[in-house]
Amino acid sequence: MKALTFSSFGGSEVLEYIEVPKPILKKGEILLEMKAIGLNFADIYRRKGNYHLTGEPPYIAGYEGAGIVVDANDHAEFKPGDRVAFADVPFANAEYVALPVSHALPIPEDISFETAAAVLLQGLTAQYLATDSHQTKAGDIVLIHAVAGGVGQLLTQITKLLGGTVIGLTSSEEKAAIALQNGADQVYLYQDNWKKQVIFFAAGGVDVVYDSIGSTLQDSFNVTKDCGQVVFFGMSGGDPAFVDPRMLMDGSKTLTGGDLWSYLTSRAARVKRSGQLFEWIRTKQIKVAEPTSFKLAAGKDAHDFLESRKSTGKIILIP
Repeated sequence: MKALTFSSFGGSEVLEYIEVPKPILKKGEILLEMKAIGLNFADIYRRKGNYHLTGEPPYIAGYEGAGIVVDANDHAEFKPGDRVAFADVPFANAEYVALPVSHALPIPEDISFETAAAVLLQGLTAQYLATDSHQTKAGDIVLIHAVAGGVGQLLTQITKLLGGTVIGLTSSEEKAAIALQNGADQVYLYQDNWKKQVIFFAAGGVDVVYDSIGSTLQDSFNVTKDCGQVVFFGMSGGDPAFVDPRMLMDGSKTLTGGDLWSYLTSRAARVKRSGQLFEWIRTKQIKVAEPTSFKLAAGKDAHDFLESRKSTGKIILIP
């Protein structure tokens, strides 16, 4: 089979689309013929040697995708032709993937492979942020960093679905327009004294801030009202400064860490959460932006496009 691989760390030039051995199934696995694969910044970090890697060179990145079962490996629950997706299985950037049954997520007939591959990691992240890290309720004023990004767009829609008011932060007027199209009530640009504007709009402070930037963590606390919460779930802008517990005490504020893998702890949890996400999409309560598609063979171009920060929606790879 063909796969997008790398044997050394570096820029996109280290990527090679080559022939590699087809997976040999182990007990508890089924074989999936891939139809669409999600590309994420974690794949960039792995290519650069800055993130955990599974296997040996040539490495195959990718953890998210959707396809068709071609070998059920004596698992009565599955049969050839079943449509299945996954959010957290390595070696996805290939024509075939050995998929643990525990991680197999059924795809409804009216959800495309492309949508499934585009929405799972970011959608499940947005879901746990809005329902577990902070249980959003009607009337909450919510501030979302990087609001036009993949997680930000879905988190905005889920927050609105749950009755919250969304303030978004982003870097350009073009991205602000995208956030407003997704239902954000107000959007501010990072370069425009956003803290003052957020405090004015929220009449003193917001109920919760979702911070995926990291370096903005103290700014996030500055716009959070007393008894409010900051959910820290990413560091795209660099490491955060250390948090002073006295500051938390003085304002009765809460800092919560967020990581998707803390919630995808069983097949039942994966199926339940993905089922809810797919249902929101099927019933048009949330919408998924059309992904940008690249052939898996053109993976270098896809990596370059993602790193350019010009993309506003999901990038997927098609074998």
